[in-house]
Amino acid sequence: MSEPRPIDDRRDEADRFDLRRIHPLLRFGSASDRYAAWIDQIYPRDVWAGEVKTRKKNVGGESYEERLLPVSSIEDYFLHFGVLEVDSTYYRPLTDENGTPSPVLFTLERYSDATEPSARFLLKAPQQVVARRLRRKVDGRWTYIDNPDYLDAGLFTKQFLEPAQGKLGAKLAGIILEQPYERASDSPPADEFVAEWDRFVSEIPNDAAYHLEVRSSHQLTPPYLEWLANREIGFCFSHWQWLPPIIDQWRLVAEHFSSSSASAIVRLIQPRDMDFNTSWRLAYPFEGPAQGLSDTRDAQRMIDETTALMFKAVEAGVTLDVIGNNRAWGNTPDLCRALAHRFLDFAERRGE
Repeated sequence: MSEPRPIDDRRDEADRFDLRRIHPLLRFGSASDRYAAWIDQIYPRDVWAGEVKTRKKNVGGESYEERLLPVSSIEDYFLHFGVLEVDSTYYRPLTDENGTPSPVLFTLERYSDATEPSARFLLKAPQQVVARRLRRKVDGRWTYIDNPDYLDAGLFTKQFLEPAQGKLGAKLAGIILEQPYERASDSPPADEFVAEWDRFVSEIPNDAAYHLEVRSSHQLTPPYLEWLANREIGFCFSHWQWLPPIIDQWRLVAEHFSSSSASAIVRLIQPRDMDFNTSWRLAYPFEGPAQGLSDTRDAQRMIDETTALMFKAVEAGVTLDVIGNNRAWGNTPDLCRALAHRFLDFAERRGE
């Protein structure tokens, strides 16, 4: 690895929201992009102010206006960040059973065509594969039904992984297998839980970096964590509503990064003990740090523990993707800048 660049140079870049060279083993990025609220931070006003489109979004029964930029804004995104988590792949596979591509697959193609070879993408696997139960409308009412495609390795491979690899190639940094929260009463015993995931992993191609985020803390058992390490699947660290603090997650994995790809992911999604709707409303319109998010003790702990995890990754020679979310802070670019400065503060004290 090359010698670290001067701290002052890296601070100046962080102040300009250029987070690409804070450290060679740290990649800062966002869960989703194209937010018009990031004009003057990530997206230059003279290029994008006239390109904003709006759409309505319902959050907790209230209607909001989302302001979005075109897909081509990805070029400016990667002048500031090193990685992008694509959230839209979670909501449907990239092709149907007949191989017909979805609109998201075309978006991935446009992302790939518009970016430099150094750009990296993390894709969320479709909920059609990773969710045991799916929320669907039955007889006019929303309810949860058993998912017949749960952990279907064939569907995952043919309708998601292979199309993604075909469009992104080496730019595909990893796959996030996010299993939604489920109550203990709806979950199988620990040994069955491990067995079903082991069966799935044994049947999918091993030429991708997989990172598993299990959102049900009762499933973070010794048998599961031992299996994850033995399989060399990445433990996806996550600052989220019902998961333990990041430092406790680090202790659960025996202070070890488990992925065979020498990579790891930490996702800063929303405050602990706060639901999606509340955090979204507090963060809106995503233009900067938001009261009730960035100024809380939980936010300070998130910054401190993520910074500690960054140093652990650097010490282990592991590339850490640090993924921010507007709902965790109010504004992802400012969250990542705060993390970069905290990292550099400690790096300076340590003479790094």
